[in-house]
Amino acid sequence: MAALQPDPKRWLVLLAVMLAFLPVALDMTILHVAVPTLTQALGASSTQVLWIIDIYPLLMAGLLVPMGTLADKVGNRRILLTGLTIFGVASALAAFAPNAPMLIAARMLLALGGSMIMPCVLGIIRRTFDDESERGLALGLWGTVGAAGAAVGPLIGGALLEHFWWGSVFLINIPVMLVVAPACWFLLPRREETSPGHWAIGQALLLIVGMISVVYAIKAGFGAKQPPAVALLVLVFGVVLLVLFAQKQLRTAQPMLDLSLFAHPFIVAGMVMAMVASGALAGVELTLAQELQYVLDKTPLQAGIFMIPIMAAAAVGGPFAGWLSGRFGLRPVACLSMAISALALAWLAVRDFHTPGLIVPALLAILGLALSIGLTSSSIAIMGSVEASKAGAGGSLEATGYELGTGLGITLFGVFMSAVYERNFELHSEIPEGLAQQAARSIGDSYLVAHQLVADQGSEVIAAGKAAFSMTHSVLLMTAAVLIGMLAVLVFFLLAGSRKVASRHH
Repeated sequence: MAALQPDPKRWLVLLAVMLAFLPVALDMTILHVAVPTLTQALGASSTQVLWIIDIYPLLMAGLLVPMGTLADKVGNRRILLTGLTIFGVASALAAFAPNAPMLIAARMLLALGGSMIMPCVLGIIRRTFDDESERGLALGLWGTVGAAGAAVGPLIGGALLEHFWWGSVFLINIPVMLVVAPACWFLLPRREETSPGHWAIGQALLLIVGMISVVYAIKAGFGAKQPPAVALLVLVFGVVLLVLFAQKQLRTAQPMLDLSLFAHPFIVAGMVMAMVASGALAGVELTLAQELQYVLDKTPLQAGIFMIPIMAAAAVGGPFAGWLSGRFGLRPVACLSMAISALALAWLAVRDFHTPGLIVPALLAILGLALSIGLTSSSIAIMGSVEASKAGAGGSLEATGYELGTGLGITLFGVFMSAVYERNFELHSEIPEGLAQQAARSIGDSYLVAHQLVADQGSEVIAAGKAAFSMTHSVLLMTAAVLIGMLAVLVFFLLAGSRKVASRHH
């Protein structure tokens, strides 16, 4: 039975779930500006730093679909409240982690909490808003919270690091949780439509282990952290598990993930857009935060302030995207937003950040606006193509796109960065071989090595590092521009006929 009367509390429900999503979004980027401080404080190696940042989106990518389908079975409210509790506890553990391995473990727990929160938020929005134009607006507002959270992440991180130790970037989640959990408890409907049948834990494990193995193999292979044979073995193992999972889905009467969803070109387009755009955004932000602090010697707070244009514009893009796609159709809005992002990135690649003038902030704002319009278009494409009973599954699919994009984006950017950095790192004086090799790994390593040397040699290592990183930064931005340009063309073909489908729905 379709709900004829819209829920009178629907906008309050939207407010509650948007608040619930805020800390998850904050945690995507709050660490970006904290990386230099954290690296020095914990004496973390470049591999450990990548894991500290990456384990969160990596694990979430594996957990989102199982958690989304679990929410469809037992109710979004219950899973959401459990997720909020786990997230709060994990935040406290992360804040007081004494070393890098403990911090990585706490981030794993954060990912478990986050993977319960994210699909529930999208699922609740899909079930609460039946009207298509209202749903577009609600998804736009939700996108704003995501973009604004990811946006203020570096700023809040910078401000906290100015006055407190690095653990404060996690501690900030706890007061948010203390407000959000009671709000969700009171506002969310106790009675929910759930889908029948049991939750297949075996299928869930196949999917989780398969996803994580594949992503880890890509990370380890590209990062040359493992011998190629080991990476290949893990990749094959992951792919085999995912194939088994897919076979199970096709055979069973009640699949965990309805693979027929992928027959819908809009859902494929939405997934690809979510992955590439969020990956590029995460990689660019991480690179930018390091460029500003290591090369331009800005404090974490100054780096956060410098990044305000990309953030503020991203926050405006969400609701704007809902209105634009209603007015002009999804296809032109999605393609144009991607094309403009690509141009902004290419222009940024050739600018000198030492003298930003007005052009660099303007380009950052254009990039933030265009990418967030693209990301919200991906939500509209996916959530408009699933019926309400599959809302959790649809939401988790999209969220998986985001997380995979972010995780792989940071990985591939990080790995690519190391390779370009090493190629451009040139020292003219003699320093011990082991130290020279370490210094050429990343700019964080260059600083760690410089502190162990006498003043003149140390400053030469830092100067070589800065020169290498500026070069790396340009190559990276240009690569991201090309990727997003190619995405614009792909989306143009995938979204063919979007007008026809829209008119058929009305």
